[in-house]
Amino acid sequence: MRRIVSSESVTEGHPDKVCDYIADCILDAALEKDAYSRIACEVACATGLTLVLGEFNTTTDFIDVQKIARDAIAEIGYLDPELGFDARTCAVLNAINGQSPDISLGVDRSVEMRGKSTDKYDAIGAGDQGMMFGYACSETDELMPMPIMLAHKLTKTLSECRKSGELSFLRPDGKAMVSLEYDGDKPVKVTNIVVSAQHSPDVKEKTLKDGITECVIKRAIPSELMAGADILINPTGRFVIGGPAGDTGVTGRKIIVDTYGGAIAHGGGAFSGKDASKVDRSASYYARYVCKNIVAAGLCEKVLLQVGYAIGKARPVSLFIDSYGTGDDNRILEAVKKVFDFRPAAIIDKLELRKPIFKTTTNYGHFGKSCLAWERTDSVEKLKAVY
Repeated sequence: MRRIVSSESVTEGHPDKVCDYIADCILDAALEKDAYSRIACEVACATGLTLVLGEFNTTTDFIDVQKIARDAIAEIGYLDPELGFDARTCAVLNAINGQSPDISLGVDRSVEMRGKSTDKYDAIGAGDQGMMFGYACSETDELMPMPIMLAHKLTKTLSECRKSGELSFLRPDGKAMVSLEYDGDKPVKVTNIVVSAQHSPDVKEKTLKDGITECVIKRAIPSELMAGADILINPTGRFVIGGPAGDTGVTGRKIIVDTYGGAIAHGGGAFSGKDASKVDRSASYYARYVCKNIVAAGLCEKVLLQVGYAIGKARPVSLFIDSYGTGDDNRILEAVKKVFDFRPAAIIDKLELRKPIFKTTTNYGHFGKSCLAWERTDSVEKLKAVY
């Protein structure tokens, strides 16, 4: 059966990603001073304005929200007043409050601890209810779906060409989408590529399209996949007004870009700005870790894992495995239960999530990057031994 799957990615200058990055930079700043900080940071931005909101529980005396936000905006590349959003002149408003004591109660003392458990990993209850998903497949070296990895390569290359000055007409905002045809589960060819790149007002359309074709698309997409692909670059013909001046940005609106590009279901919870007590983030990372080890161990070709939590309870209320007919789901699930510990405290310990590493996750996907702890395959032998 032939099918087409599309996935998109955005650059760090996209208004939603500007907000995600500011939120993760603030989270890291808190964790640098207090590794046990509990942070739920939300950011919104528009023309000339950045608004930082959220609930913080930390022993840190002072977090310089103004400086962190401006430094993040400058790093992204918004340093020109003509862009309508400038790190040096935009207003930065701070509306941070303390964490709700009702949430703190469940995190500080889990249901299991109230039941007299003495297990150290029962100490922390989940910071919210919800279901989280993990996924891995054998389509790419990263064990990620190919469409989202190609889309990330496009936007990352677009950004690199802007920062290096190779395509000097580019501005920070941009996005890309890749449509990939499959024959069964095998990627066959790219059918469509869409690139929308913010640019200076004086660049000629041909210069823009030729530059993006040669320097971005041909570098990012393997030539053997490109035959016959329909390429659209800035389909409206003009993309001068962009970033927060062109569209209001809000934290957490790029959850499919952040994960698997729509290849699987999504629980709905965003990642950026949240510390690891929020299972929206930590359990999603752990579910990816589990799935990647399952596929790397050769137990199946692809696998989805769903885990469900109740607020204040350390142990998950449900686990579900689907290998799409490529493995024995029951045997895989039993092996997973023996090898992996889904309690928040155990996840934080295993993945070292009290460290200020979160701004490295913000852009170009939270999965598929070899530098991240949840991309390790160090549980393969344990899985094989109990399978």
